[in-house]
Amino acid sequence: MLFHLALKRLVRRGTLTVRYPDGTERRYGDGGDLRAGMHIRTDRALRRLTFNAGLALGEGYMDGEVEPIGCSIYDLLEFLTLNIAQGGSHPFERLREHLRRITRLLAQINPAPRARRNVAHHYDLDGRLYSLFLDRDRQYSCAYFETGRETLEEAQAAKKRHIAAKLLLDRPGLEVLDIGSGWGGMAITLGREHGARVTGITLSTEQLEVARARAAEAGVADRVTFELLDYRAWSRPVDRIVSVGMFEHVGLAQYRGFFRMLRGALRPDGVALVHAIGRADGPGATNPWIRKYIFPGAYCPALSEVLPAIETSGLWATDIEVLRLHYAMTIAQWRAHFAGNRDTIAALKDERFCRMFEFYLAGVELIFRHWGHMVWQVQLAPRQENVPLTRDYIVAAEGAAAQRARESA
Repeated sequence: MLFHLALKRLVRRGTLTVRYPDGTERRYGDGGDLRAGMHIRTDRALRRLTFNAGLALGEGYMDGEVEPIGCSIYDLLEFLTLNIAQGGSHPFERLREHLRRITRLLAQINPAPRARRNVAHHYDLDGRLYSLFLDRDRQYSCAYFETGRETLEEAQAAKKRHIAAKLLLDRPGLEVLDIGSGWGGMAITLGREHGARVTGITLSTEQLEVARARAAEAGVADRVTFELLDYRAWSRPVDRIVSVGMFEHVGLAQYRGFFRMLRGALRPDGVALVHAIGRADGPGATNPWIRKYIFPGAYCPALSEVLPAIETSGLWATDIEVLRLHYAMTIAQWRAHFAGNRDTIAALKDERFCRMFEFYLAGVELIFRHWGHMVWQVQLAPRQENVPLTRDYIVAAEGAAAQRARESA
């Protein structure tokens, strides 16, 4: 009865069909054409959906205790997301969300040992998994769609050009620090195509091994190196700093320290670029299912939580750009690649893992489409004159890099 009442408050648009463990079916909503359905197979799943829906829906799908009816898991999640976006609410989940917001600062304390464990949870998986749904360069962050019609490969190449342009790599030999270097794609690109000397640092042993092998294979190991190192341990001055998709793992309590570290590591004429997921609708809390199964310790901040830390760091925020639908478009292509390789991934992992990743990719795409998430890029410099007066240089540098790529193809 409590779950029935919760759904009556949640579903305001369309028609949701729910089949309960005893076989009865109920319909919720206004009878509109937006439709989805789910089968709650067990009493346990029903209880958990009543009192902890934010965690239980994903776990129920992973365990086969909650199944979509007449639709995909993406369709079911989109139905629920759209209804929540239009003011629908689950009373118990609303209370839990309030409690998560109150305790989120405690959950964001992130000393180096904890940071290392959190990274290992998601990134120290079998490297073959990521090659089965990412682009060839294994860019595991938001791509950049200049028209919206690009392939994933084209959009990820455009992302790297866009970031390189903001780094003002106007002469060869500039020393670059790549914080959270992943599988090495960004660092290798900056070294090979822009003549930079790059050090990538990561906390993932799996990514470190792959990145070093890729640098050697690309013939740039003499100027592109990788280290297993926490950013807080970095101590040398550099000309440029780039960090893509790592700031979400820093933790609220460490924001001021992170930007002070950037200021201390940049030479006086330096430039930095931080690219991260954020919230357009103000501070919030990480979904409990995402925190437990996908990114422990992660949080995607609103700019209102980031800018105060920049303002006290001694750095200028010389450029701020918000990418709105770019990540939704990126994940849509990841989902398609994952679906196309699902049998291979199931053989590599198992069915429960496939369901976990399907739920993750679908849910994250939808929060970018309907629920206030976006990606922000902040360019930083110790002095305001380090960056040109207007943004025209970004387009010019991107065009020159694209032309070089065409000529070398």
